Amino acid sequence: MKKSTLLLFALLIATPALAQDYTAGRISISDTWIKEAPPSAPTLGGYVTFENAGSEDDRLIAIESDAVEKVELHTSVVSDGIARMALMQGGLELPAGETVILGEAGTHAMFINPPSPYRDGDEIGATLVLEKAGRVDVVFTVERRRIDDAMSGHEGMSMDNGSAANGH
Repeated sequence: MKKSTLLLFALLIATPALAQDYTAGRISISDTWIKEAPPSAPTLGGYVTFENAGSEDDRLIAIESDAVEKVELHTSVVSDGIARMALMQGGLELPAGETVILGEAGTHAMFINPPSPYRDGDEIGATLVLEKAGRVDVVFTVERRRIDDAMSGHEGMSMDNGSAANGH
């Protein structure tokens, strides 16, 4: 195998390891990414992992970003056998001593109305607002669909956030 091919392969394998990790108090934040969507998509799904090594529960209250119109926290609810997305009320609980993945069990962030399409490798700045640990600036990296992307789970779901004026 050529040296250039080996170098390219090594870089591709190492790219996830280059992802930035963040801390807010005793909470570690990692794996901040957004799933690349078709150019005309009005929303992008965002994901992040929190590890609360503290002795106190905390809560993700909001995600803010100037790169989109707004960011909402969504969860999946099943009613009459149909899964729908719904706006999360009260934020995302981050229990002491536990790891919580915004992306499992249908929870995710929705980055709404980007001004232009974001492509694989683009970076979107955001601020995570935690109830006790405060505000932490992070970067979400846009990625093509991951092979192990069983966590997104919102293809084919309808969205119900209780506000028809929202436009989705």
